[in-house]
Amino acid sequence: MGSIFLIEKIIKLRVNLLTFSNHILMKKSILFILLMLVSIIGASQDNFTVKFFGFSFHPDGDVNADNMPMKIDRNGVVVINLGIYFGYESFFHKDKLSFKTVTAFYSDCGGLFSGLVHVGFRGVILQKEKFSINGGLGPTFIYRRSWYSKFDNYVNSGFYNGNETDFWQYKFLWYGGELEFNYRLRKSLDLSATLVPGYPKLIDVSIGVRYRFR
Repeated sequence: MGSIFLIEKIIKLRVNLLTFSNHILMKKSILFILLMLVSIIGASQDNFTVKFFGFSFHPDGDVNADNMPMKIDRNGVVVINLGIYFGYESFFHKDKLSFKTVTAFYSDCGGLFSGLVHVGFRGVILQKEKFSINGGLGPTFIYRRSWYSKFDNYVNSGFYNGNETDFWQYKFLWYGGELEFNYRLRKSLDLSATLVPGYPKLIDVSIGVRYRFR
């Protein structure tokens, strides 16, 4: 009995240490992005974007499709996400290269609260009189309410960090990015759509407006 009790204590200690290390990693990721945000916001602003989620596309479907209340098809290829996206962009080289910060709050594919914080570089890929395409990369921190707490049949794909005892699941990416498509409606107002390419697993689309400060 004594040995069983000792084993249980060791297992419990290991779980607690793992949870603690996950929380430390999450806090370090947030701190890193916040420091980058402070350095970028010091520059003069050029445009502000508000977009609304949106759709998520899973080209091959998803093993957790049964847990997606807003899916359009049985396999979860297309899922409606409700939320809002804020972007702040500052150009540092003419009108071609910029820094961009993004934060978003939305309902994920499982209908649970999620969000992200992103900073990165952007460049103009195509520029016409009324139409432009921008793209870029940068570190991104994604978080969501843990699916373990909601779905008994949840299958962890290994993308998110966090275990059965954590309140949040999260992921830090060095290379998160987007493609942005803009069509000029007025002198300082654009219709704007964002595509986040995560093929073959996930493609996110959001639509809104971009206000350009001049």
